[in-house]
Amino acid sequence: MSKDKIELEDLPGIGRATAEKLRSAGFKTVRSLAMASIDEVCTMAEVGEATARKIIEAARELSGLDRFITGEEVLEMRQRVGKITTGSKKLDELLGGGVETRAVTEAFGEFGSGKTQLGHQLCVNVQLKPEMGGLEGKAIYIDTEGTFRSERVSDMAAAVGLDPREALRNIFYVRVFNTDQQIAMVKKAEELAEKEPVRLVVVDSLMAHFRAEYIGREMLAERQQKLNRHLMDLHLLADSFDLAVYITNQVQADPSMFFGDPTRPIGGHVLGHAATTRIYLRKSKAPRRIARIYDSPLLPEREAVFVITVDGIRDLEA
Repeated sequence: MSKDKIELEDLPGIGRATAEKLRSAGFKTVRSLAMASIDEVCTMAEVGEATARKIIEAARELSGLDRFITGEEVLEMRQRVGKITTGSKKLDELLGGGVETRAVTEAFGEFGSGKTQLGHQLCVNVQLKPEMGGLEGKAIYIDTEGTFRSERVSDMAAAVGLDPREALRNIFYVRVFNTDQQIAMVKKAEELAEKEPVRLVVVDSLMAHFRAEYIGREMLAERQQKLNRHLMDLHLLADSFDLAVYITNQVQADPSMFFGDPTRPIGGHVLGHAATTRIYLRKSKAPRRIARIYDSPLLPEREAVFVITVDGIRDLEA
C-alpha cells in the first residue's frame, strides 16, 4: 500500500469512529497524527494512553518520522526546496533566492513598511512558471486585519503578464475575526491543499487577534501556548505540502534599548524560535523600503533596498 494512500483507519487501534474524532480535531493525515502528542490523541480520540502511544508510533513509522537520515540526505532535500521570487532581484538575493517552501518566513515592521504589499506580490508570483521565479501554484490568504485588496493583485498580475481575473481565481481568501477562527482556517487550509496545488499560505497578520484577545501578564502563558500550537500547524502545513508560509507581524518599541533601533517584533520567544527566517522591513525615502535579515539559520545579517511601485515589488532603478 502506498504511503500517500494510507488512511487513518489503516492504523492499528483506529476504527471509523475514532478516525472521525481525530479528523474533527484537525488530524486529517497520517503525518499530522505522527506529530501529535500522546495527551492530544488521548483527549481528542477518547482512548487510553497505551492505545494513543501505539497509534502515534505506527503513524511515525509510516510517515518516516521515526528514523535518522544523513546530512547528505538533508542536503538533497534542501536542493529540492522551491523558491518564490519577490519581484526584486536584490530582495531575492537577500533571501537566498526568494521565499522558500517548507519554511515559515516572517516579515515584521511598522505600518506602511511593505509587509502586506509583499504578501500580495507573493500570491501573484507563486502562479508564475519556475523559469520566471514561480511554482505554478495557487495561494491561500488568511486576512486578520482586512488588508487584502483584489485591485492590487490585479495590477500586480497584469504587470507580470498574468490574466488578472485568473490570478484572482487562484487565490483562496478568508477574513478571520478571532484566534479560534484563525487556527481553524489553517486546519482547513490543509484540506484545501489536498485538493488544489497550493504552494503558498499567507497570514496577514499573525499576531493581531492574539494581541487583542490576550491582554495582561496573567494571560500571557495561555496566549503563548495557543500561539505555539498555531505555529506548529503552519510548519506542518509547509512541510507536508511543500509550500511556503509567509506571515506578517506587528512591532513594538523595546524600552530597554538606549542606543540603536528599539523596534522589536511581538510574539516573544515562541514566535522568535518558530519562524524559519525573520525579515525586518522599514521605510526609507519613498518609494524605497529597506529589508534586513533579522534572524535565519542560513542567511547572513545584511540589508537590501527595494521599491513599491504601481506594478508591485521591484528593484530600485539606478
